[in-house]
Amino acid sequence: MAGDDLLGGGNAEQDTDVERARIAHALIAGVRGLPPHEVPDGLCRTCVTLLPAFSGLSVSVLGDGADMGVVLCASDDVAARLAEIQYTLGEGPCREAVRLRAPVFASDLARDPDRRRWPLFSDQAVKAGVAAAFSLPLASPGSALGTLDLYRKTPGSLSAGHLRTAMLVADAVTLAVIALEHASPDPEGVVTWLAGAESDREEVHQATGMIMMQLGVSAEEALLRLRARAFTQGRTSTEVARAIIDRSMDLRDD
Repeated sequence: MAGDDLLGGGNAEQDTDVERARIAHALIAGVRGLPPHEVPDGLCRTCVTLLPAFSGLSVSVLGDGADMGVVLCASDDVAARLAEIQYTLGEGPCREAVRLRAPVFASDLARDPDRRRWPLFSDQAVKAGVAAAFSLPLASPGSALGTLDLYRKTPGSLSAGHLRTAMLVADAVTLAVIALEHASPDPEGVVTWLAGAESDREEVHQATGMIMMQLGVSAEEALLRLRARAFTQGRTSTEVARAIIDRSMDLRDD
């Protein structure tokens, strides 16, 4: 992982599963019933409530290439400007997060090494009142779809707990972005997709293993394929997992 902080150990898997489900439920509630054009802002508002340790945030998605980004939503003008200037200047945490497909943190933009690493971005960020910036990739198999970018008005590294929550939020937002990209305007498509993010039942784990063996793919890609099938069929991940296990469904047919 690139950045100033590494996620510490000691957090039980069960605690992470509970946190993941909490985040998925909150994001589902945040977009349910919204007209399509309001779904991104609904996601953004919910992310703000899930990440109170930060002063603001934005979600950006890539255009035709890694050098082109579009701000999908932002919690405030500062967050929007931070995202835009990184693509304009060609430097900053979000650019590196996309390139590395890993979280990139700048805990004190007014000082080295962050200031030396991104001199133009650091100067503009500090002028905007930003002391620290953190970027997490919205990663799918083989590429990054965009970034979840967070900022704080005070310098300092992230605690392990704040980092864990931010990474889980980024995972859930990734699913929502995929849904927005592939779903028709029906925001319930986002709800269906996000519901798959909380599925941690044994059937999902077992089906993921079967897909890995059948298709020769990684666990990450196997789970994404399972969720994609659930989304396109309007079913839950658990329902699709059970169909794969009882062999009434075979993703090799895709």
